[in-house]
Amino acid sequence: MGDSYIILKTTALKNGSLRHDIHYWIGKDTSQDESGTAAILTVELDAALGGRAVQYREIQGNETDKFLSYFRPCIMPQPGGVASGFKHVEVNEQEHETRLYVCTGNHVVHVPFARSSLNHDDIFILDTKSKIFQFNGSNSSIQERAKALEVVQYIKDTFHEGKCEVAAVEDGRLMADAEAGEFWGFFGGFAPLPRRAPVEDNEKYEETVFKLLCFNQGKLEPINYESLLHELLKTNKTTSLQERKSASEAAEKLLSDDNRTKTHVIKVIEGFETVMFKSKFKEWPQTPDLKLSSEDGRGKVAALLKRQGLNVKGLMKAAPAKEEPQAYIDCTGSLQVWRINDKDKILLPSADQSKFYTGDCYIFQYMYPGDDKEECLIGSWFGKKSIEEDRVTAISLASKMVESAKFQAVQTRLYEGKEPIQFFVIFQSFQVFKGGLSSGYKKFIAENGIDDDTYLEDGLALFRIQGSGPENMQAIQVDAAASSLNSSYSYILHDGNTVFTWTGNLTTSLDQEVVERQLDIIKPNSQSRSQKEGSETDQFWSLLGGKSEYPSQKIGRANESDPHLFSCILPKDIFVWVGQQVDVKVRLQALDIGEKFVKLDFLMENLSSETPIFVIMEGSEPTFFTRFFTWDSAKSLMHGNSYQRKLSIVKGGGSPALDKPKRRTPAYSGRSTVQDKSQRSRSMSFSPERVRVRGRSPAFTALAANFESANSRNLSTPPPVVKKLYPKSATPDSSSAPSKSSATASLTGSFDRPKSVKDGSELEKPKQEEDAKEGINTMTSRVESLTINEDVKENEPEDDEGLPVYPYDRLITTAADPVTEIDVTRRETYLSSAEFKDKFGMTKEAFSKLPKWKQNRMKIALQLF
Repeated sequence: MGDSYIILKTTALKNGSLRHDIHYWIGKDTSQDESGTAAILTVELDAALGGRAVQYREIQGNETDKFLSYFRPCIMPQPGGVASGFKHVEVNEQEHETRLYVCTGNHVVHVPFARSSLNHDDIFILDTKSKIFQFNGSNSSIQERAKALEVVQYIKDTFHEGKCEVAAVEDGRLMADAEAGEFWGFFGGFAPLPRRAPVEDNEKYEETVFKLLCFNQGKLEPINYESLLHELLKTNKTTSLQERKSASEAAEKLLSDDNRTKTHVIKVIEGFETVMFKSKFKEWPQTPDLKLSSEDGRGKVAALLKRQGLNVKGLMKAAPAKEEPQAYIDCTGSLQVWRINDKDKILLPSADQSKFYTGDCYIFQYMYPGDDKEECLIGSWFGKKSIEEDRVTAISLASKMVESAKFQAVQTRLYEGKEPIQFFVIFQSFQVFKGGLSSGYKKFIAENGIDDDTYLEDGLALFRIQGSGPENMQAIQVDAAASSLNSSYSYILHDGNTVFTWTGNLTTSLDQEVVERQLDIIKPNSQSRSQKEGSETDQFWSLLGGKSEYPSQKIGRANESDPHLFSCILPKDIFVWVGQQVDVKVRLQALDIGEKFVKLDFLMENLSSETPIFVIMEGSEPTFFTRFFTWDSAKSLMHGNSYQRKLSIVKGGGSPALDKPKRRTPAYSGRSTVQDKSQRSRSMSFSPERVRVRGRSPAFTALAANFESANSRNLSTPPPVVKKLYPKSATPDSSSAPSKSSATASLTGSFDRPKSVKDGSELEKPKQEEDAKEGINTMTSRVESLTINEDVKENEPEDDEGLPVYPYDRLITTAADPVTEIDVTRRETYLSSAEFKDKFGMTKEAFSKLPKWKQNRMKIALQLF
């Protein structure tokens, strides 16, 4: 408490540059000379690092949240000072000293061990030789109590080697409680605590009044203004190191003269202003972010630390190369899509669920295997030209689906052109057509005299093709004009049965493969003519209305920026996390909260109003959210609120596994797809060659049928696909086909009934379960065996490579009875050796030696692509 410290925090940003934050901390017993020296040395340190750091003045007991975030769980200032005239407190390690600490917000302070130190508003920690007590003032919050438990854990581990008892004492409990009686015994027995009178703050504050002063020639000069504008700052002025030192001293003197000892001082450099600073001005112009060269910055930090005798090995490591963005979501799940029409939603057939129109709105529900349960993502997608009425309907219906899923589904709102990578890998192949099909859109364009340019298969259309491969590819319809072309992309142009493909000079072989795949979707039965940029035919240009200028520069991918935790902000995504005990009405407003966050632009990053927003519910966090944290799923699954969970951990010796409950079965699914990791390694793989499975498995179909009826089915669940329970050659009326009830009974007969839920924080029973005669909780070995048999198909013949063999007519893309559970990108490998040679005219070995493009041509001709 009698010293001052300087703390340097260096952060490597994702763009390769370094950000420096320098804090100088002033203990409450520090001399004025020492605190002034700390301020000056901070300026010199900033200069040594290139003059780009943000500097913070930290006063003991009033530190900034940023500073406190460096020290987990807290800082605990000790009395005395180091060789500076103050008496240094010697610690007798042989005898444990009983101490009392008070936790106020993020601060922990050692206070006199006396009853008079206690109050109803704060949380106190009594550290004795054999037990640590946490006294929770009656006016303290759950969050404050949970935070204090982190301090208790720290004291237990640091001063007791993790070998002491922990007790929680609630303010108001009398001696009848054993732990409360033991606690009050240290203070001579229980006595009511007096109500603390409000403490008057001696500091003077002027509400919402900002003063702007200019430090000029050693003096502070006030600047008069009507509105605090950016233009008031003289950006053309170059300041010297001495001027910066003098300005720092002037700021210290200003606070001292006004008795503002608790006020924060933050020093910023032009081009590196903090969000807090910029937010004080009426407007702040968008300027490109300046950055210190990463190598230059690393060199200066390394040199500085080396002079201090510190090891700098590894500090000069170069920034990592750009990586392709990852989706962090399993893409082997089940997808369903609805189109909004006349305040309702229409379920799309699987063949059309990836074909969107820019004038329409859609809802999608994606169910996929998580680490230990079925995960669900429910989203709404707004086309660029969709009408407001359809957008409102989409949000309303999607929110009802999330509510019916007991808020265990992740909800997202997406705009055309701003979709995150998770969306694209879910759909894998995605097309956006001009125009719209909804009645609201048709009515809107008719009333406003707008031409209906809705896509026609036999009309003129130009598509821009983009994506990173077979599992992430899109075809976007653009204006059929030469100006729509770009050298970084490939395109498909068709006019009726006349089809061209155009490849820009900056495209790769992978781009060309994606074009072939999209062509198979947009014009599957038409021959195309390839056009290379610079060698196009006259007919090609004629269809586009003649030649014209178009972009020819390389389009680069934007770097992922560094996340902030307000909501978790990324370059294109916002996450709003909602706790389990949040009121239902507030949960329904989570998406609105995200919208308001974007609108008010808290981070002053000029975020687009169409930025994707994800609403994440506690207990249902997807991998693409948890990857930003050091995530312990075991802790997140414990019973009770945050305080109760942490208390059980601290009391139980720090092992959350002792109190870990079983993972809740999601309300939106009548099944659990959880298998042993070795059994589902194929479906959880993120390899691009992973098998993709669309639709429901027979097990899921039977269970869904059991919990649904034609009249009371939840809107978020489509009719059960009962036909998958028997061969396609049979019909529902065939005598050989098992009935829905018998199929259901055979699957659900051995399921365990779920235990009743007593804790309000636990998942309530879904409506379907309450109505059903038989419930489910976990998959039994019988259903696991069924699932395994679906994947392995042990009884089917295998070829020389160990793959199952299927007839040609079941492997083609137009098969009436297609094979499931295969790698659809390698259909030809499932042919027998004899049938392969008959169809391709060569052996499998000879085929494998052909170039990729030639293989694809042959597969297209045989409908195996």
